Amino acid sequence: MSRNEFVCDCNVIHQDMVDKTIKNMPEEDVFNKLAEFFKILGDTTRVRILFALDQNEMCVCDIANVLGMSKSSISHQLGTLRRSGIVKCRKSGKEVFYMLDDDHVKQVFEIGIEHIEHRK
Repeated sequence: MSRNEFVCDCNVIHQDMVDKTIKNMPEEDVFNKLAEFFKILGDTTRVRILFALDQNEMCVCDIANVLGMSKSSISHQLGTLRRSGIVKCRKSGKEVFYMLDDDHVKQVFEIGIEHIEHRK
C-alpha cells in the first residue's frame, strides 16, 4: 500500500454534499464544547470513575474503594466531571451520591466501551 493511496487526486467538488454539510454545520461554540467533553473523557482515572458510576450511583468512599485510590483524588476528579456536566450528585443525609448526569452521557460511555471491545 503506497503512502498516497488515500489522497484524493481529483479536482471534482461534490457541491450538493458540500452545501448540505455547510447548512448542517453547528456553531463554533458547539465544536468547542464537544472537544472539551472528549478532552475530559481523555483521562484514565475519570473514565474508570465513569465506569463505576455506569454500574451504580456511588459515594466518594465507594468509588475510592473500587478504584483503590484516595477519597481526595476521587473528589478532585468528581469535581471536574461535575463542572463539565458529565456527573451529578444527590445528597442523602450526610452522604453525597454521584451518578452519570443523564442518558446521553451513559450512551456515549457505553458505546465507547462497545466500540473498543469489538475492535479487539
